Amino acid sequence: MELNYYYWSFKSAVPERICDEIVKYGNSKEEKIAIVGGSKKLDKKGLKDLRKKRNSNVVWLSDRWIYEEIQPYIHAANQNAGWKFNWDWSESCQFTKYKKGQYYGWHIDSWKRPYERKDTNDPSHGKIRKLSVTVSLSDPNTYKGGELEFDFRNKDNSTDGVSNIERCKEIKTKGSIVVFPSHLWHRVTPVTKGIRYSLVIWNLGEPFK
Repeated sequence: MELNYYYWSFKSAVPERICDEIVKYGNSKEEKIAIVGGSKKLDKKGLKDLRKKRNSNVVWLSDRWIYEEIQPYIHAANQNAGWKFNWDWSESCQFTKYKKGQYYGWHIDSWKRPYERKDTNDPSHGKIRKLSVTVSLSDPNTYKGGELEFDFRNKDNSTDGVSNIERCKEIKTKGSIVVFPSHLWHRVTPVTKGIRYSLVIWNLGEPFK
């Protein structure tokens, strides 16, 4: 899919006090080992395989006040970038800690098929991830590494299948927001010092037609 804009950013959009509130709130909850789609039981081998792909800790948040702070920027980015994707539901917010040595390798957020829920009244049933958003909650001076990078391997100035990596500098400032289509390849490089806190939300809609 060719795009005029591969991501849209808002610098220092979320006030520092809100960022600090989210971090404090997230840290008050029990964190879990972050998994990837398709992961099942985490036995010794499963954990070893997971670590090849991803190493971070997460907490799931679904408080209305967080959505109210972030969702207006998702709508704005969707219009400003010209994507104009139809979406109407946000999944639980993923509060993520990347400590020293932790990372998330190359991946996309979208799935091969729409969600199939036992409860067909579930708002996510039959829908796909269309827009991803990440919010920087940390002062960039408190950690090193942990860079958000995109691989625009299908960009018009690259050979098909050949990587075209760009570092997303716009996300570094605390409170900054980056919105991008969920099918784009991206990663978070290893943190080498400190802790990187972020918030990720996936936003769903009916499959593309």
